[in-house]
Amino acid sequence: MSRIKEFNLPDLGEGLTEGEILAWLVKVGDTIELNQPIVEVETAKAAVEIPAKWAGQVQAIFHPEGTTVEVGTPIIAIDTDPGAGPLDVPSTTATPTGDLPTPSAASLAAVEVAPAEGMVEPGLIGGPAPGGRTAVLVGYGPRTTTAKRRPRKNAAPSAPAPSDHGVVVGGKPAATPAIPAPHVHDRRDGVSGGRDGVVLAKPPVRKLAKDLGVDLRALAGSGPLGSITREDVQQAANGATTAAEPVAVTPVATSSASFGADREQRISVKGVRKLTAENMSRSAFTAPHVTEFLTVDVTRAMKALDRLRGRREWRDVRVSPLLLVAKAVLLAVQRHPMVNSTWAGDEIVVKEYVNLGIAAATERGLIVPNVKDAGRLSLRELADALNELVQTAKSGRTSPAAMSGGTLTITNVGVFGVDTGTPILPPGESAILAFGAVREMPWVHKGKVKARQVTTLGLSFDHRIIDGELGSKFLRDVGDFLTDPEAALLAWT
Repeated sequence: MSRIKEFNLPDLGEGLTEGEILAWLVKVGDTIELNQPIVEVETAKAAVEIPAKWAGQVQAIFHPEGTTVEVGTPIIAIDTDPGAGPLDVPSTTATPTGDLPTPSAASLAAVEVAPAEGMVEPGLIGGPAPGGRTAVLVGYGPRTTTAKRRPRKNAAPSAPAPSDHGVVVGGKPAATPAIPAPHVHDRRDGVSGGRDGVVLAKPPVRKLAKDLGVDLRALAGSGPLGSITREDVQQAANGATTAAEPVAVTPVATSSASFGADREQRISVKGVRKLTAENMSRSAFTAPHVTEFLTVDVTRAMKALDRLRGRREWRDVRVSPLLLVAKAVLLAVQRHPMVNSTWAGDEIVVKEYVNLGIAAATERGLIVPNVKDAGRLSLRELADALNELVQTAKSGRTSPAAMSGGTLTITNVGVFGVDTGTPILPPGESAILAFGAVREMPWVHKGKVKARQVTTLGLSFDHRIIDGELGSKFLRDVGDFLTDPEAALLAWT
């Protein structure tokens, strides 16, 4: 049995058929452990780290970062018994043996070799990867500088220098078509930040820069070790400059860097954006949407939150108005169970559990993770679950499982200063509530016009399941809770 094992991109669930390689967390020659994260992959739902199926030594990496790979495609080769001695590698024209097939011409062009640290192609960025590792994106171009290879932690004792830049297998480079040497940059090339001239930026920051058309080479990072942060990219996109140590950098017009001569920008539709577009189109043209609005005085609710924050057992918890909106929705579902249901062709499936979705805007696009069985949680447990959900989404670590199985959704458009909206239903759900900004407005209270805290709710629902009466009663109950949450808790529970 061959000791060389090919690791295929695994099935990530929920019907996902492909993923984009965001960052390799290992290099050719590295010794890896079982279940060690080896690659970060972005699917249509989340960015996930994939662990190694075997322990051993990395022999070949078949696809560079930024490549979209179908599920079941080999992405890495691992020598599961590197201590057994060198491998006899057949020519690429010979019949392959064991578990490592002969690479195709296309795959050879995409193979990553073991480059010296600090090598980076113009426009590509290396940066700290999860777990303290340093991920380096390698591109190939004309050789301008030579770099000494520093010993790499966990590297094989006699890792070869890939003189012909072919597939490195078992300590020997396989014969491949000639590929130009990696291009190496230092500060004299106009690259700032990081160590050894490498531009440091995490994968989500690189994606944000790409989406906004910002050239990372022109930025001076304000993060640790000179790494470029999300704020640095956003400031550059807005025409601002980032404060840092003086470095000779060639100015770049970042505001128009991504536009061509025709003054048009073309953005690939993939990943989360592609899935969102497909889901919203399917929902909008399948379920007959109706939206109702209700403006509510939430002054008492805001005072209740202040009292809650002041309690000793809540001082370490982030308490926001969204917590009370979520609680209001969960209690209103108990009074109107049909709202928490799904249209299934010839039947309606009413669900006793509520997987409460919270729409979240992230660097990767709009995602809707959900709190599983949220109706069974106490107020404190619900607060902790919402905080964890939001922090996980912001860090780009939401798993596909966390975004599956939602039954009812809240979208908090108020955080953007918007009063309300007409949200589109997530596929399979019958209702979604838009929570608008809380503003101080003139309001008639006890017969007098006073300044009160006011918000507007927008409820979109599937008219095949929820008629106007049911939708109105549900929205009214949510509004009643927010008008006086303490009285509603006493009366409803």
